[in-house]
Amino acid sequence: MAYIDLQNELPGIRGLMAYSPATAKVLNELAEQLLRNEENSLTRGERELIATYISYKNDCFFCQNVHGALAGYYLQLDSKGIDGIKENTVSAPISEKMKGLLEIAAAVQQGGKYVEQAHIDAARSKGANDREIHDTVLIAAAFCMYNRYVDGLATWAPEDRQYYIDRAPVRAAEGYINTPLNFKK
Repeated sequence: MAYIDLQNELPGIRGLMAYSPATAKVLNELAEQLLRNEENSLTRGERELIATYISYKNDCFFCQNVHGALAGYYLQLDSKGIDGIKENTVSAPISEKMKGLLEIAAAVQQGGKYVEQAHIDAARSKGANDREIHDTVLIAAAFCMYNRYVDGLATWAPEDRQYYIDRAPVRAAEGYINTPLNFKK
């Protein structure tokens, strides 16, 4: 049960967004821009993977499963594949560029000042461009905020991970801006 009366029984950030539609509008627009904008050389799956990895690092069950299911949907990976990437990026079957970007994301998760020139240089040497580095830092920072919002108010999350996998195709089609707030349990 959430720390405050959300006046609904929706899980995770959905309950928070139904409670505060004005906040929902801004947060959904940000998620849409970061994760779905077509003017990006990172795929939607790669951007969802960054969100998943940060949510994993922050131990946010709801967000890592929502975005992990989306990353899996876009990248055609099952939950074991996504779990493997979260648990060991070094040996994960992802591009060297993504490994470099996830290293930057992990540094952001610790705190902005943990990102060092060496992280940037390593990602560039693996093929990342400035826009990809910029977007990785911004996605990681934003998901630290989203995760803290979800867990800081003790929202609930469905424990069955299949729930998130089943919803991924719908979420991929709807995007974030057009997400209805009458989300069902």
